[in-house]
Amino acid sequence: MKPIESSTLAMLDQRCPRCHQGPLFTHSAFNLAHFTDMPERCPVCGLVYEIEPGFYWGAMYISFAFGTGIMLVVGVLLFYLAGDPATWVYVTCVSIGVLLTCTLSLRYSRTIMLYLFGGVRYNPEWASAPTRRSVPE
Repeated sequence: MKPIESSTLAMLDQRCPRCHQGPLFTHSAFNLAHFTDMPERCPVCGLVYEIEPGFYWGAMYISFAFGTGIMLVVGVLLFYLAGDPATWVYVTCVSIGVLLTCTLSLRYSRTIMLYLFGGVRYNPEWASAPTRRSVPE
């Protein structure tokens, strides 16, 4: 598989930040029983995904921002398109919107956390460049 050259496109495709080839998650986002499962290491380059214990706790803040954004977008759309409906309509629509996007919100918050705070950058020559978090040979 040819690596994705752009880090932004690799992040949107949820690929390893070092090689841009290995998947960050083992199952589909629609598999509700296992949508949070991540391999311990990248299956292509061997990068350890969990930098330290509890690393992804910081992703809660990113996920909170996603949820707040969804709430604001749904609220503004309802206000302008539905003519400021009753409060229960706001609550119901926001709840449905957040529930429908919660799996993607969690996965992308972990992906953003790894890309921004994982300390790893894309390296097209990852196979020949030694790093401290690679699989021992």
